[in-house]
Amino acid sequence: MKLTAIDSDRFTAMRHAMVASQLRTNAVSDPRVVAAMARVPREAFLPAEAQALAYRDTALPLGQGRFQNVPIATGRLLTEAYLLPADKVLLIGAAGGYTAAVLAELVTSVVAVESDAALAALAREALVGTAGVTLVEGPLETGHAAGAPYDVLMVDGAVEQLPDSLVAQLRDGGRVVAGIADRGVTRLTSGRKSEGGFALLDFADIDCVPLPGFARAKTFTF
Repeated sequence: MKLTAIDSDRFTAMRHAMVASQLRTNAVSDPRVVAAMARVPREAFLPAEAQALAYRDTALPLGQGRFQNVPIATGRLLTEAYLLPADKVLLIGAAGGYTAAVLAELVTSVVAVESDAALAALAREALVGTAGVTLVEGPLETGHAAGAPYDVLMVDGAVEQLPDSLVAQLRDGGRVVAGIADRGVTRLTSGRKSEGGFALLDFADIDCVPLPGFARAKTFTF
C-alpha cells in the first residue's frame, strides 16, 4: 500500500501514541529502545491488510498462523537485553523485519532468521537500505551457526523450549531474551550464558506470540 502524506502523518501520530501509552507506562525504560521504536515505521513491515492496525496493543495476524508480536513484549525484550552499540544480535522470528529494523538502530550487526517464505520476502523488501541486517531464511530453531558467536540471542515470540543448539551460538557471557510458553501462559525471560551453564529467569508475565518449531517433546502418561 502506497502511503499518502495524510497516511504518513496519521501513522506517525499513532506511533507516538504507542510510545506514550504502551511503552513508557510498561517498563520499556531504556531511552535508546524507546527512541528507536518511535522512529521505525511499524506499518512498513506488515502486509497491506494489517497496516491500519500497526500500533494496536495486540498481536497482529500475518498469515499461516504467524503473528506480529505485541509492541510491549518486543519493547520489554529489547530493554532487558541491555543492548550495546557494538553487539552482534541473533534474532529468531524476524517476521516482516520490524524488530530487525529496530535492532539496527541500536547495535552494529543483526542476523535475523525467518522460516516463513512469504514473511521473509516481506522483510527482505522492507529492510532494503537498512545497514547491518542480514536476513536468513530457514528454520527458526536452527538459528545461524555460520554467523556465530553472537553477543545477544533475542527470540521475538514465545517458545516451549529453547534448544541448546541456539544457546551454543552465543559467546560466553552472551545474553538471551525470549518469550516462554508454558501450559498456555506466556512469560518473558532473560539469561546469560556462562562456562558453568545457562538458565532463563522470568521477568514479566506478558502476552507473547507463539513461534513454530520449538514444541517440547510430548510424553506419554497413563
